[in-house]
Amino acid sequence: MAGIAQKLPSDAHGHVITTVAQQNMPVPSDIFYLDASPIGAPLLAIASPAVAYKVTQEHSLPKWPVLGDYVDPMAGSHNLVTLEGQEWKKWRNVFNSGFSAGHMITLVPGIVKDAQTFCDVLQYHVEKNDMFQMEELATRLTVDIIGRVVLDTELHSQTSENELVSAFRSQVSWVPKDLGDPRSLILGPLRPFVYWYNERRMNKYIHRLLDERFASRQLKQNGNGNGNASAGLSTGSKRNKPVIDLALDSYLTEEAGEKAGSTARMDSTFKYAATCQIRTFIFAGHDTTSSTICFVYHMLQLHPSALKTLIAEHDAVLGTSTEDTPNLLSSSQGPQVLSKLVYTTAIIKETLRLFPAASSVRWGEPGFTVNFEGRDYPTEGLMIWPVSCLMHRNPNYWSRPTEFLPERWLVPEGDPLYPVKGAYRPFEFGPRNCIGQELAMLETKVILAMTVRTFDVRDAYKELDEKEGRKGVKEAFGDRMYQVLKGSAKPVEAMPARVRLRV
Repeated sequence: MAGIAQKLPSDAHGHVITTVAQQNMPVPSDIFYLDASPIGAPLLAIASPAVAYKVTQEHSLPKWPVLGDYVDPMAGSHNLVTLEGQEWKKWRNVFNSGFSAGHMITLVPGIVKDAQTFCDVLQYHVEKNDMFQMEELATRLTVDIIGRVVLDTELHSQTSENELVSAFRSQVSWVPKDLGDPRSLILGPLRPFVYWYNERRMNKYIHRLLDERFASRQLKQNGNGNGNASAGLSTGSKRNKPVIDLALDSYLTEEAGEKAGSTARMDSTFKYAATCQIRTFIFAGHDTTSSTICFVYHMLQLHPSALKTLIAEHDAVLGTSTEDTPNLLSSSQGPQVLSKLVYTTAIIKETLRLFPAASSVRWGEPGFTVNFEGRDYPTEGLMIWPVSCLMHRNPNYWSRPTEFLPERWLVPEGDPLYPVKGAYRPFEFGPRNCIGQELAMLETKVILAMTVRTFDVRDAYKELDEKEGRKGVKEAFGDRMYQVLKGSAKPVEAMPARVRLRV
């Protein structure tokens, strides 16, 4: 393991190291034990869709217990990522309807507003002609979208400093990179105090938003006014409602048997759980969407033919006037228009195949084994890791696995490029799949539709390396823009970039 790590950048993500380790085996196996001590926990790495199915769907193993030490500081102790059993099932059911594909599409006009602000920010950097961190911009965008979609609240994190974003980013920076490393327990004596302080800041901010949301909801339901008009709050039918309203409806109906909104104050149990889930959704936006936006821009920079095809699709579906795009997407035609952007969807899926933001990590059980090619693999006491990155680059399941080929998502079944069932897992499968995957795909599609034809975003690693005289190994999979662990799998150094208007 140490020899493999020396061939990669020192900060490369663990799933990058594990993938390279498998590729360098004399006889690569799709399931293997890996002793990462002293910097990580012993694990069973899985690159087989069939075995991944067994541990996540057929027999859904519990989450790796150490995961809580990593996720809880960012998401709170009652989050959907680490909860188990009936308590997880209860809160997953409460929030499910708000994140359904059918409901998400009704919230596109709000997503378009935040994407328009993102365009304004990019235009600012065009005029300034400066180097900036694209991942920082993308994270602020996704946090704004989460605030609007979940709470119907404008956080303005793209245009001003935001207490919630500041506390969250600080929390991420203090989470140890390797939780399996025993040294992480003794390093950073200030960490518990910083955790407490940042958690207090996040919870205070979210509690205020929840209280405002509930008060406005009560006023409108009681017919006493328009509520908080400045927040653009919505009431009435399920259509266009923010996620938190649908979740509260579901909770009150299930728990109290009451008609939604009939209580005078927000239930403390719901408030605590909702606060954790909102932090979880922010983590997820930080986790998947912001990184995906960065890597899509990077892939389009490296593959001009794909860019040309993407622009042609946008011109054909959205019209050649980019100024009309926001109004078109926000109109009643928006859902139908977005459904026609099939190559855009293929671009996003192919980017997620090569650069998945996360994987599910499970905990082995006594007596539970998985069988692969006639051999039983005990799981007790091990981290069980279906490694998305490893599976997505596995030649046993993908034709030309290292190539960026959006066309593989458009070919008919039977074509050599057609994806093998179960081999594509950026959001996982089974009951513990990502609740926000529909939002992630939708918002990324909207952002690309509104930016690709206007802005030419390019990474600036070469410029930065030359400026700072950097040496040593700086590539993974032959690419300078590799993934590192920073809350999730993020572009190294937050993707230093420059942007110009596309000609």
